[in-house]
Amino acid sequence: MKLIVITTPQFFEGEVAAVTSLFQNGLEILHLRKPGASAKEIEHFLRQLPMEYMPRIVTHEQFQLASTLGLKGIHLNGRNPQVPTGYTGHISCSCHSLEEVLRHKPDCDYVFLSPIYDSISKEGYSSAYSSDVLREAQQTGIVDSKVMALGGINLEHLAEIESLGFGGAVLLGDIWQRIGEDFIGHFLRLKQLCLP
Repeated sequence: MKLIVITTPQFFEGEVAAVTSLFQNGLEILHLRKPGASAKEIEHFLRQLPMEYMPRIVTHEQFQLASTLGLKGIHLNGRNPQVPTGYTGHISCSCHSLEEVLRHKPDCDYVFLSPIYDSISKEGYSSAYSSDVLREAQQTGIVDSKVMALGGINLEHLAEIESLGFGGAVLLGDIWQRIGEDFIGHFLRLKQLCLP
């Protein structure tokens, strides 16, 4: 099962070191999501990271940076719903319903489905799916290895996410709220549970 981390929406002091540390400890894919940031700010952030990690980063903004810096790919969402003309690399997409998953999955390397659980980082953003609905979606082939679970995910949810047939778990609040604590130790525990 894949383990994907999404950045916080705002840059924070020490973020470059934290992201570098995640990569050094085995993070395969980082989604760079900075909705309010300019191309210059995002490029500045990326250029502070070791270049060897560029092929593990998917950007939610400023898609031109994917080819400029050799990023893994781009992520489509409500703000940036269109694939740039001529782009042929990795594509992922945010989905907020099973219907959207069915519509977007054929054109993407994988899709995010959210919110699976009550959000940790967004107040009042509650789970949209019961276990029964997700189990049925698995049985009908909607949820499969190309669907990543997002929303409120923590250590306790990983076994259920795997049993429901998701291809991976996407972390946001659970990982970043631990900065200054046992940040990497927590990531390594999550990673261990995601190993095949």
